[in-house]
Amino acid sequence: MKIIMLGAPGAGKGTQAEILSKKLGIPAISTGNILRAAVKDGTPVGLKAKSYMDAGQLVPDDVIIGILAEALAGPACANGFILDGVPRTIPQAQAMEDQGIEIDAALDLNVPDQTIVERMSGRRVCPACGATYHMVSAPPKKDGVCDKCGAELIVRADDAPATVLDRLRVYHEQTEPLIAFYKERGKLKTVENTTSIEEYTAAILKALGI
Repeated sequence: MKIIMLGAPGAGKGTQAEILSKKLGIPAISTGNILRAAVKDGTPVGLKAKSYMDAGQLVPDDVIIGILAEALAGPACANGFILDGVPRTIPQAQAMEDQGIEIDAALDLNVPDQTIVERMSGRRVCPACGATYHMVSAPPKKDGVCDKCGAELIVRADDAPATVLDRLRVYHEQTEPLIAFYKERGKLKTVENTTSIEEYTAAILKALGI
């Protein structure tokens, strides 16, 4: 299956993409990861992206989609993929279609803004190994300490309430229009917010007909 994860920041896209990846045996691909890999490997599009990054500029859509097309053409994606964090805008989605990147489903994880603010303010991250926790739904065994490496957990600046509200505003302006874009193409599957990660996964699998 070829799946796109849609939803506001904090809707659970990364967590569910990881779970689906294991269940379906297909890779979960995030823009950040493929961008870093392309730069590290020195591919032609990676070098192009690096020139923008080194100049402190945003990497243009055509370069992002070029890197994505490169990654999806690899053997790891032969049986499908899950995209998390791309496309973010209508032009990116259009560029993907122009590149011949086809998808089976766009999963819209629909979570109210207030729930997201509450959810993200409870998030804690390990600065050493990158593990993430939530003080309510997935707390560490020892308060404030990473289970995996023992480092002290932090609140990311991105998870502060004022920042979360700003990120939600950007999402509603730039990314939310993708819901209508994929609905028009008959690809949209909307999954309403549930109380637990497991119930959310079950609802997603049902929406996908799995």
